[in-house]
Amino acid sequence: MSYLVDTNVLLRLVQKNSPMHPYARKAIIMLRRQGVSLCIVPQNLIEFWAVATRPISNNGLGLSIDEASQAIDKIKRIFVLYPDTPRILTEWENIVIKHQVKGKQVHDARLVAAMVTHKIRHLLTFNIDDFKRFSEIISVNPQSVASQV
Repeated sequence: MSYLVDTNVLLRLVQKNSPMHPYARKAIIMLRRQGVSLCIVPQNLIEFWAVATRPISNNGLGLSIDEASQAIDKIKRIFVLYPDTPRILTEWENIVIKHQVKGKQVHDARLVAAMVTHKIRHLLTFNIDDFKRFSEIISVNPQSVASQV
């Protein structure tokens, strides 16, 4: 089984002072122990960079270019990176029309398109509500994984 790790989980792994950091970390550890393949796509890295390098005053992490680059290198070592393919665009077009997606939510739809293209059914995300409309995937909150005994 494979899970795509949402960008918000990646950010909380890096942001050690976040109250969500322990849940993100424990969920990753527990899923790995269960033999789950944890994956990312290029869009995760792009979104991560945008938030990681944005000033703290603008809801970012305030990392320097070097710090963000090091964090991305580490993320690429930890998670399986699936490539962008032309099929993702076609799948994205189908998804945004099917689910009537508008505005910023098009980015979430693109993650779903990448998941469908790469046959990944599960998404590890703190933003369950953002993905409820997408019947193609199953969203899982790291807190629920971390609280399993």
